[in-house]
Amino acid sequence: MLALLHGLPTQAAAAAAADANAAATETLAVPLAAGGAAASGALGAVLQAGAAEKAIMLCLALFSILSWGIIGQKVRQLRLAARESETFLETFWGTKRLDAIFSSAEGLVGSPVAQVFVAGYVELGKIRKQRGEPSSPGADEGSLLSVGRAMQRTQVQQLAQLEELLPFLATVGSTAPFIGLLGTVVGIMGAFSDIGVMGNANLATVAPGIGGALVATAFGLFAAIPAVMAYNFFLARLRALDLEMQMFGADFLNIVRRHFF
Repeated sequence: MLALLHGLPTQAAAAAAADANAAATETLAVPLAAGGAAASGALGAVLQAGAAEKAIMLCLALFSILSWGIIGQKVRQLRLAARESETFLETFWGTKRLDAIFSSAEGLVGSPVAQVFVAGYVELGKIRKQRGEPSSPGADEGSLLSVGRAMQRTQVQQLAQLEELLPFLATVGSTAPFIGLLGTVVGIMGAFSDIGVMGNANLATVAPGIGGALVATAFGLFAAIPAVMAYNFFLARLRALDLEMQMFGADFLNIVRRHFF
């Protein structure tokens, strides 16, 4: 009898521990179930959207993939341009012979500053070959202008190459939100049409169509925001490179004027 009385507290404690473990399990299961419901809700909204909304979301997803591809390519291109331009400027200001600088610049095809120098050096070489005798000051000034025009032409060409595909980012950034909004409008119109057909305006009738419509807007924002941010970043980098080419062109023309004209 005493043994039974001693065993009662032990059994009560075990039952209490089992109840606590069950309550903890239920508490942990609630957030997991809520997260799964949220994920399935977003996916379900996409799957329940109409054909027009799905086509718009597919178009926006394609725009986003292309934008990220362009962003990656431009990051590599501008990084190469900055690195090789820095290498060229170190060589240019650390070397006294133009022919040695020209040999180094020919291998730096990714540097717009190096290509500006190559164009000016080649034009200077043509002018020096054409001059058989010392020319008049007016002719020398015209020759100097020819070197400057050759460098400016190359500068414009290099800038145009660096700007390739950037208009696509600008287009995606400015139009993707409106394309997503078009999907929203189409989805809401479909939801109201379903209300008219069913004659019932409860939540179960309108929720699927409106959910798909809002997801289309989200697709538009996901495509537009990275494109706009990348476009502004690349534009700032291009302005810096353009200014660097202009400053180098002015310095090189001064050197040519002092030593050759």
